[in-house]
Amino acid sequence: MAIQAVLFDLDGTLLDRDISLLQFVQDQYRRYPELQTVDHELFVQRFIELDNHGYLWKDKVYQQLIQELSIRNIDWNVLLDDYLYNFQQHCTGYPNLLTMLTELKSHGLKIALISNGYGQFQYDNFKALNIGHLFDEVLISEWEGLRKPDQAIFHRALTRLGVAAENAVYVGDHPDNDIRASREAGMKAVWKRNDQFATVAEADAVIDDLAELIDLLLEKSPEEAKYLRS
Repeated sequence: MAIQAVLFDLDGTLLDRDISLLQFVQDQYRRYPELQTVDHELFVQRFIELDNHGYLWKDKVYQQLIQELSIRNIDWNVLLDDYLYNFQQHCTGYPNLLTMLTELKSHGLKIALISNGYGQFQYDNFKALNIGHLFDEVLISEWEGLRKPDQAIFHRALTRLGVAAENAVYVGDHPDNDIRASREAGMKAVWKRNDQFATVAEADAVIDDLAELIDLLLEKSPEEAKYLRS
């Protein structure tokens, strides 16, 4: 089996969302005096807890924060709009992101993104990483009318790339939305370890650093790349 394409998740895979969110929340606190009636560490900690790794949308986060911390003289919509427009300024990729993508691309592999989330918001975050020129296709759930773990969004991406599922690898951090779903769609799956989840037994390979994909996918290390050959 020859690998022809590599498809990626965004948050937790290419984008270090934890660091990005922390930087944004700290900056937002500094820019809005209304928030400074609350202790800085308390505000940041509670925001991150309520955010729940992105699984609670920010309208609910801000509404609960304002009520719970008795924040006055500011509407949650203002804070939400600020999040939508300014989060991208704090987007931080994982180490070796650009090096890894450039190396894969230089070997002729097609590269695509499949991300759940709101279209323009996710696309802005993706663009902020300055890697868009290396991608052949970008699929975001709101714009596609499909979302992971629905296999249809994986098949749509593969169709656009012109690559069969057995010749493609998906890289993601979520056990169900990324690993199980991509394997059920007929692809090989690489789990980027996420301490939020226990070890994902279904993954064909596990990485801690994006640089590991270079050897893994380009078969520079035959022992590590055995899983790619059927």
